Amino acid sequence: MQIYEELKARGLIAQVTDEEQIRELVNNGRATFYIGFDCTADSLHVGHFMALCLMKRLQMAGNRPIALIGGGTTMVGDPSGRSDMRQMLTPETIQHNAGCFKKQMEKFIDFSEGKALMLNNADWLLGLNYVELLRDVGACFSVNNMLRAECYKQRMEKGLSFLEFNYMIMQSYDFYHMFQTVGCNMQCGGNDQWSNMLGGTELIRRKLGKDAHAMTITLLLTSEGKKMGKTQAGAVWLDPNKTTPYDFYQYWRNVEDADVLKCIRMLTFLPLEEIDAMDGWEGSQLNKAKEILAYELTKLVHGEEEAAKAQETAKGLFTGGGSVVNMPATELPAAKFEDGKIGVLSLLVACGLCASNGEARRLVQQGGVSVNDRKVSDAAETLGQEDFAGDGVIIKKGKKVFHRAYTK
Repeated sequence: MQIYEELKARGLIAQVTDEEQIRELVNNGRATFYIGFDCTADSLHVGHFMALCLMKRLQMAGNRPIALIGGGTTMVGDPSGRSDMRQMLTPETIQHNAGCFKKQMEKFIDFSEGKALMLNNADWLLGLNYVELLRDVGACFSVNNMLRAECYKQRMEKGLSFLEFNYMIMQSYDFYHMFQTVGCNMQCGGNDQWSNMLGGTELIRRKLGKDAHAMTITLLLTSEGKKMGKTQAGAVWLDPNKTTPYDFYQYWRNVEDADVLKCIRMLTFLPLEEIDAMDGWEGSQLNKAKEILAYELTKLVHGEEEAAKAQETAKGLFTGGGSVVNMPATELPAAKFEDGKIGVLSLLVACGLCASNGEARRLVQQGGVSVNDRKVSDAAETLGQEDFAGDGVIIKKGKKVFHRAYTK
């Protein structure tokens, strides 16, 4: 099976322009394609995971990826899928975030010997002359068509700034610029980016002629993938200092039964024949499938050793044995204790398991907290500082979240 057919079989392709040309391009390793990443945080999260995996798959088939860091577009903000305007970041913060992205991307993409490029659109966007851009590029865009785009329609009632209105033009210009300078002939993105991507394809064809080979491809679940980046506890990051390998493993171990095989098919690099054999799995077999998913994805992001540690810790917790060393943990400083004691509500907040004492109280009242396998029923309960010596105490939140608290 060739790469384009494999992408379809894995459920990764939702829409394309010029399907026959794209199939011929990627199957013969002649695509130079880009995916953009705006630098809104200092780490990528699981919402970016599918894009990184797609880049890896296409590169393995001989195509050349361009990881486009949005140093320029981040200063404007993409309105797609948002109900309000993004927080404005300083150029220094954006540059720092871009450096963090590069380190994480190198785990997926081989940038050696020109096999891939990492570019920053600040290098060409920030130097543009506004009037020249309006005359050269702005004339190619119909405001009526732009307002029909889903990314703008969703925001019109709540308010769309003129700053954000320019985002489609800037993203389109990225494709136009890279088409001419580095031979980029394909762009990839999620369904929520479809209007922006079509803008880039149309700009190239209007400026350079209808025969210009500019193509687009979208990913089925990238828009849903962005939702994957958020949980009730916050974002699931690829940076181990923000989301530990164990927590990353547990995130995938806890996916819904209905989603596990879909995630294995779309995100892992296991052979399709092996995945197809899992289609009939039910009950306890689905738990095995979740373990496979969690291990494979943790290995991709954090390496085989960390994946093995996370799996060992998870199995140990659920079977009542095993080491707690690799479990997420919080060291409690002496200042957290008053007269040598700490309340269970303060403990939950200090460990990041709850955002406030009110949330912690509700969790206790609902029976969702255990300490060292003993359910906590009294929100006023306290623990002594001596309880946290050695390995400390194991806090269980709900059925699946474990955390260790200790003192030195």
